[in-house]
Amino acid sequence: MTSTLLKIPRLNTPKLYQLPDGLTIVAEQMPVEAVNLSLWVNVGSAAESDTINGMAHFLEHMIFKGTERLTSGEFERRIEERGAITNAATSQDYTHYYITAAPKDFAELAPLQIDVVLNASIPNEAFERERLVVLEEIRRSEDNPRRRTFQRAIETAFDRLPYRRPVLGPETVISQLQPRQMRDFHATWYQPRSMTAVAVGNLPVEELIEIVAKGFEQAVNIDSSPLMTQHALANSEPLFTEIVRKEFIDESLQQARLVMVWRVPGLNELEKTYALDVLAGILGHGFTSRLVRDLREEQGLVSYISVSNMTQQLQGIFYITASCTIENLSATEAGIVQHMRNLQTEMVKEAEIARVRTKVANRFVFGNETPSDRATLYGYYQSMVGDLEPALNYPARIQAQDATSLMQAAQEYLSPDAYGVVVIKPS
Repeated sequence: MTSTLLKIPRLNTPKLYQLPDGLTIVAEQMPVEAVNLSLWVNVGSAAESDTINGMAHFLEHMIFKGTERLTSGEFERRIEERGAITNAATSQDYTHYYITAAPKDFAELAPLQIDVVLNASIPNEAFERERLVVLEEIRRSEDNPRRRTFQRAIETAFDRLPYRRPVLGPETVISQLQPRQMRDFHATWYQPRSMTAVAVGNLPVEELIEIVAKGFEQAVNIDSSPLMTQHALANSEPLFTEIVRKEFIDESLQQARLVMVWRVPGLNELEKTYALDVLAGILGHGFTSRLVRDLREEQGLVSYISVSNMTQQLQGIFYITASCTIENLSATEAGIVQHMRNLQTEMVKEAEIARVRTKVANRFVFGNETPSDRATLYGYYQSMVGDLEPALNYPARIQAQDATSLMQAAQEYLSPDAYGVVVIKPS
């Protein structure tokens, strides 16, 4: 077992361990009377073929249906008896399971979580019952106007990358999946070398490490086949070279929706994402941001507008969404385009950059207050980037952005003449 202490005099002092079976463990003692164990699996919907789209999310449901040691429902019952909490989430790039427990219960509950994640038995009858639950979740998602809008925008943003598909998968695929396919998928991906375990809370680091390592030792049936990576053959898509426009009618909407998207760097080009994060803040975070102040507060063109720099592993999307009347759609798009043009030609004022820097620094402090916050931060970066440093130095990276770097990023990635646009009108 090797240990690397990140020798940084700051708020966070996680320790990183690599076990012989390939598992990465991150641990940190924190004087809060709770311990969070987060298990990150390097697989999400992007690893799926079209024929099993939705498998990773469906498997997340089936993880809790029992193992050889634990009957279905026993894990949740034992968690609840101790007043602990558990949950899970699936994205395009990862699946994340966690528990938060009292320090005195951690040694008992952590091995249970490790067991359900690594040794899910995926019984046939439970599979059929849970299939109905997942199908209902897909229908609810398709009935949600916000989700529908996002899905249409994602399909416009990506022509071929698997990010264009829904994490939940389509009803037609989920209704055909077989338990055997899921067991194969689980056996392939749910291996220690594809996982990061993060334990943060009020126990000594050595104890946290020992509990997690022992839990894996007891649970693991190690697969020695070559490690798969879900993005091994994928390449990012080229930037838009023209305006790609799609229009839809959605009778459930009260107002029209306008979404504009640009393809931007992903986590595999992490250094290039920071300037785009700052530009998203300048354009659309808070009352004093450019688009909110101009298009909503001053011109009254939109009732809502927001900007996100969505960073996925292979490629990200710079995403602007607005709600307005049908009559204001053209003026809203023209207004956004003008703001993007301004970013190409005029240096951003220092006061605007300072506002975003302060907000990011504060949010980093506020987002570090609980074991769960820290475990999520460490797990995301270690799992997705293979490095803890970016988790700890994000505010410093944002502080380093200046007017020149912002203009360069805007010129390179945020063309006012080439983007994807989705317009959705109420009938």
